[in-house]
Amino acid sequence: MAARIRKLVVFVEETRREAGQQISPPTRKACAVAVIENPFSGRFQPDLEPLMAVGEELGALLGRKCVEALGITPSQAESYGKAAMVGEAGELEHAAAILHPRLGAPLRVAVEKGAALVPSSKKMGGPGQPLDVPLGHKDAAFVRSHFDAMVVQINDAPRANEIMVAVAVTDSGRPLARVGGLTVEQVVGKDGLR
Repeated sequence: MAARIRKLVVFVEETRREAGQQISPPTRKACAVAVIENPFSGRFQPDLEPLMAVGEELGALLGRKCVEALGITPSQAESYGKAAMVGEAGELEHAAAILHPRLGAPLRVAVEKGAALVPSSKKMGGPGQPLDVPLGHKDAAFVRSHFDAMVVQINDAPRANEIMVAVAVTDSGRPLARVGGLTVEQVVGKDGLR
């Protein structure tokens, strides 16, 4: 593996009650986070290909970790998202190199299909700062019940020379979603929109 991983952390969030209502079955989100060394911290590097290769590796690894943490089959995954936080000696383009060119394809394999764009966010930060991982339905962007996010933080990451890379996967939408729009049952999943 090209990524020099210092730490892997997996979070699982399960909502059983919301607004005084029982949620049955509970809605569940998983987020797998890799804290990696940033090989380009502290210097400008014109060619970011090595980080693109890292993104490809992490898309597969983190996607698989999320599916395993939820205890579901890949086809049971409903939404996904990705995010990265670069430590202060790096730059936002390092996060972009990991997240955009190649992370998506292996993540789609890990969740079986994934016709929709993978929502993403990137930021610069330091140890203990929260990272918001946006979520959207994996096959149809217009499913409003799955517009969501998962917030993760690790007390000692990212350090100045690190990047915190996160992938989130859910087995459902928001608890008590009721703002209309396309339903999961109406998803066709051919164009990534509906």
